[in-house]
Amino acid sequence: MAPLVVLVATFLVLLLLGRFGVRALRDPLVCLRGALCAMFLLTASAHFGSRRPDLVRMVPSMVPHPEFWVTFTGVAEIAGAVGLLLPRLAPWASAGLTLLLLAVFPANLHAASHHLTIGGVPVPAAGPRTLIQLVFLAAVLAAGFGHRWRARGPAKGHDSAVDSAP
Repeated sequence: MAPLVVLVATFLVLLLLGRFGVRALRDPLVCLRGALCAMFLLTASAHFGSRRPDLVRMVPSMVPHPEFWVTFTGVAEIAGAVGLLLPRLAPWASAGLTLLLLAVFPANLHAASHHLTIGGVPVPAAGPRTLIQLVFLAAVLAAGFGHRWRARGPAKGHDSAVDSAP
């Protein structure tokens, strides 16, 4: 739950800073990338600190070498977080983080079904965890590819000014 809180809170703070004159943060897409960077750096920190044993326990037993995979995913989260901040790399970072989120989801479900904890805090149940994962996936995809969707503008034959008229 902490990563979701960090994502939302950081996004809102960055948006406010943009509204109050920080030129670099006027674009909500830049704010989203910054918020995701903060979130992934937070989650990566657990891979190397006191919460590491909890993450190792999350890895399903059918996956060999759980210590390696916890390290690998932590490094991948750091690389993806940094990549999101570099406009030319953001689509690649987004694609990689999307694959990462999909790859670690079974470990999250395993942790939920076995009532595991991270740092003494129970992991969310499978239903809420799935919804949170969908939010993360949507945010990562928007951060990497939102500029392409935004550049297309309204669909042909639809004028947003006309559609919003009373």
